Amino acid sequence: MKKFLLLATTCLCILPVSAEAQDRYQNRPPVIVSPDLTAPWVMQLTGRHVRPAVYRPEAPAATRKPVERRQVRRKPYAPAVQPVAAARAQKPVKTKLDPQFLPQMVAYQTGEKPGTIVIDTNNRFLYLVTGNGEARRYGVGVGKPGFEWAGEHRITRKAEWPSWTPPKEMIAREAAKGHYLPARMDGGPQNPLGARAMYLGSTLYRIHGTNAPWTIGYAVSSGCIRMRNEDVVDLYERVNVGTKVVVL
Repeated sequence: MKKFLLLATTCLCILPVSAEAQDRYQNRPPVIVSPDLTAPWVMQLTGRHVRPAVYRPEAPAATRKPVERRQVRRKPYAPAVQPVAAARAQKPVKTKLDPQFLPQMVAYQTGEKPGTIVIDTNNRFLYLVTGNGEARRYGVGVGKPGFEWAGEHRITRKAEWPSWTPPKEMIAREAAKGHYLPARMDGGPQNPLGARAMYLGSTLYRIHGTNAPWTIGYAVSSGCIRMRNEDVVDLYERVNVGTKVVVL
């Protein structure tokens, strides 16, 4: 028994640990992610000179093309609302009326007799001739492109808060645009003829008020001459049936 223990003690030895083994267990191997982004996100354990299980071969440095980064140029900010001066040339906007279109006495030289109405469609003014080189001037809205006209008529009828019966041509024209007009509309604040109407000759044209006062100074109508309600009431009280109307 003593001989056996002595033999075991004699054979017991400590094996040396190499430096390579120490590096292997003391330093953790790096953890990387596969460079192939189309592959599953699998964590790969690698060591020196070991490729990941899924990888994308890289081209030699001499044949690589530089990656060009495209710069996105932002468009300069443009305001959604145009200045009033520019908008007036295109379409009316709901804004305060330009003072030049308010009723006022002005110098006006004409060969027409006092009491005559002269409408300057180019400048959007209606003149009621008073004589002595003066006239009472009002701002008006006139016929839009394609609906302009000129001529001489007389007021054949006057009406307060007139009803409105759109012509068949207007109904068809607006329906083609998706706007459906009533066959007839009673007089009132919502009526497009406004507070007063003065009918010109046997035509469909009138001098009338409006439910859209911001359109004064623009070419927006189907040929009629429109005024603010307060202005058309003022003119209505100053003229009679038979008054001469000259449209330029």
